[in-house]
Amino acid sequence: MHATVVLFPGINADAEMVRTLRDVCGVTTDCVSHTATELPRSTDLVAIPGGFSYGDYLRCGAIAKVAPILDAIAAHAKNGGYVLGVCNGFQILTEAGLLPGALTRNENLHFRCHDVFVKVTATGPFSPTLGDVWRMPIAHGEGRYQASPEVLEDLEDEGRIALRYSTATGDVIDAANPNGSAMGIAGIYGGPRKNILGLMPHPERMSDLLQGGDDGRRLFDAVVAHAQPL
Repeated sequence: MHATVVLFPGINADAEMVRTLRDVCGVTTDCVSHTATELPRSTDLVAIPGGFSYGDYLRCGAIAKVAPILDAIAAHAKNGGYVLGVCNGFQILTEAGLLPGALTRNENLHFRCHDVFVKVTATGPFSPTLGDVWRMPIAHGEGRYQASPEVLEDLEDEGRIALRYSTATGDVIDAANPNGSAMGIAGIYGGPRKNILGLMPHPERMSDLLQGGDDGRRLFDAVVAHAQPL
């Protein structure tokens, strides 16, 4: 697998993303600027890290969605290429229309920065085992996922609600929801073959035991394994 990490002004989790892909998972990894118009030809996975692209002016991801590189990312996704958006990356993907819904201000209007548990509620390239519970950190002020009732129904019916906030034992309850996301949604799938994943928790910050846990590595290992030819 070859991964390409996309850099926007204000992104601050790129080093952690590169380290996880390259040093932890052994994936050949490049970085490209938001000003690029093409992805490296060998790209299998596009990763958009977390941070505060363009200072979160207007709305999180609202300026990044018109960056030159987005057309190439959209074409990559349309062709079935893997796309991962973490935190601000998730926000950018929704603003660009590559994923449905929107990420809005946390219900309590507080920035939340702590570990959470998420339950795998849909299988796909990034989450092959239904029912797994992962511990990962969050760090966001605008992570409350919202969508129309019709979109939420479609996501559930199509098995595209990848991750829901839960307790350590996998109970999806309001008390485990840190930001008021609809249906406790922490991450969703999109694309023709569930090849796009957006999530608010940071798997790259929980991918090595030196970081206090490696649950996040499961997500990366899963997509690497999924990408290997049979």
